[in-house]
Amino acid sequence: MTQKKLHLALFLFPGYHLGAWRLPDAIPEIDLDIDHLVHAAQLAEAAKLDAIFFEDQAAVRRSNDILAGDKYGAANPRSIHFDPTMVLPLLAAHTSRLGLAATATTTFNEPFNIARRFSTLDFISKGRAGWNLVTSFNEDEAQNYGLDAHVGHADRYGRAEEFVDVVNGLWESWDEDAITRDKQSGVYFDVDKMHFLQHQGTHFKVRGPLPMGRSPQGRPVIFQAGASEPGRALAARTADVVFTLQSTIEGGRAFRDDIRRRAQAFGRSPDSIKIMVGLTPIIAETDQKARELADQMLALIPDDIALSNLKPLAGGVDFCQFDLNELVPELPESNAGKSHRDAIMAISRDKNLSVLETARYFAEGSYLKAIGSPATVADQMQAWLDADACDGFLAVPTHFPTGVEALTGLLVPELQRRGIFRTEYEGTHLRDHLGLVKY
Repeated sequence: MTQKKLHLALFLFPGYHLGAWRLPDAIPEIDLDIDHLVHAAQLAEAAKLDAIFFEDQAAVRRSNDILAGDKYGAANPRSIHFDPTMVLPLLAAHTSRLGLAATATTTFNEPFNIARRFSTLDFISKGRAGWNLVTSFNEDEAQNYGLDAHVGHADRYGRAEEFVDVVNGLWESWDEDAITRDKQSGVYFDVDKMHFLQHQGTHFKVRGPLPMGRSPQGRPVIFQAGASEPGRALAARTADVVFTLQSTIEGGRAFRDDIRRRAQAFGRSPDSIKIMVGLTPIIAETDQKARELADQMLALIPDDIALSNLKPLAGGVDFCQFDLNELVPELPESNAGKSHRDAIMAISRDKNLSVLETARYFAEGSYLKAIGSPATVADQMQAWLDADACDGFLAVPTHFPTGVEALTGLLVPELQRRGIFRTEYEGTHLRDHLGLVKY
């Protein structure tokens, strides 16, 4: 039987681990230094990763708490970053195969802008663009766009459903051979192969077409993450890749099976959608050294910072009101995202962690932790792959450069030695790397 290979993307998120940026060898200036970002992308491409991925929030985290006087607990290094869609074109110029993906919200953008932006990136990168569709989850962003409070969860997803249909329709504006630039006949493009969308729906009225031909991939890759019922439905209907917060193989398999079943109900092949589990790797030459590094970084996170970090993830819940030595109680529903709220409760329950221990866990990063030597971390990843609990991992190194170098220079060679990760790119497009169909 052919050995199944995993997909692996680098989630470059400076400040993701709330203590690692304080290490002597860490370069926290990567948050606003394009030279460091280019170097990270080149390391990822040399390791043959599927893609480099950037999240985005259009606000300083917990701005309202800072205004209310909480200037210490809210000063979160995860707040500082560029608009990632402006970074990707430069990374495209300094790489040739690596996929380039970034977040852009459907709540505070227009579909024509997003369709045009990512189609342009697909041209610039020669077929390596990916859009991470999110609906946004915090009040701070809403207040930067003229709202007093965030749009309701159901309304956000209703808008997102229509938004992505408009984007896909705009990406289909042109047949592949529509633009001829025929000097002999003087015909620049065939108007019969250009299509007006003429969309008129609940949220949008968009004529189209895009002012460019069909991009190299036909459609840039659509990424999505969502644990709620509407989030899963949207992902199963529209996404090519789904990111997920999972802490157990059993939970990962159940999530993957659910998304694949839903995709099939929408008339899609279950294999047309890839599930990537978030992973925070802490890697060193030996298990002992990796554990010591993890402990060193954890000790650099003040408890106040760890506890305050949970507040926006849980929709504004103040965790200091709870007994810090007890398990996390049932958290109230909120208008924030559902993934982190559910994950906070699941991590506390599954790992028997107190409120304070859970806060420390999430201060190291929200995702599954993998701590050890390259062989130990590869064992963990292979166990998930062999159990059909995922198709790959979205790896978030704790810091730059050594955390990224450990991923690309220590872990990837071990995965390649086992035959579960590529040694060369199979094609030139991001869809090729991920084994997706071209539109």
